[in-house]
Amino acid sequence: MQLRPSARLLAAVGAVVLATTLSSCGFGYATDRDYTPGNGANDRDASVDVLNAVIVSAQEGSGTFIASFANNSTDKPATVESLAGAGDDSALKVADFDPIEIGPGALVNLATEGGIAVTGDLEAGDFVNLTITFGDGESVDMQVPAVDDCGPYDGLDTSASDGATPSGDDQCDQTGAPEQE
Repeated sequence: MQLRPSARLLAAVGAVVLATTLSSCGFGYATDRDYTPGNGANDRDASVDVLNAVIVSAQEGSGTFIASFANNSTDKPATVESLAGAGDDSALKVADFDPIEIGPGALVNLATEGGIAVTGDLEAGDFVNLTITFGDGESVDMQVPAVDDCGPYDGLDTSASDGATPSGDDQCDQTGAPEQE
């Protein structure tokens, strides 16, 4: 039995439509997901997003907490009230800092604000348990990586006890990557 030309055309179009539908990726495309390139940790569970959080460390035992805070409210300001070690890292000492104010719908980047000095049992390569508390009482628990003070983080560790900014250049090879020991 031979198909009429119009039936063949209809079958061919149906096959193309079916093949296109079956070969697509479906829902949840990778390009639809949030992506922040970098080493830092992200938390988007509270009214303030914590983005690319890291502790930049030029020397073992101290570092500077760096992150961006994005206020999701477009009509109320927010504040970051405290930062503290959590769990196994509860002995971590955090330098005093004034509450960090974040305007409605605004973003504050601690890399441009100087960061928050921390001391304790930490070195580059570790993950440090932290609790960040906001002015509205919300808090987030995060595991934040400690990174070397070189490459894109060069000069961001301001935790030196003499107040000088340590240079991470002696820890990096000529490409800006941490030197292997």
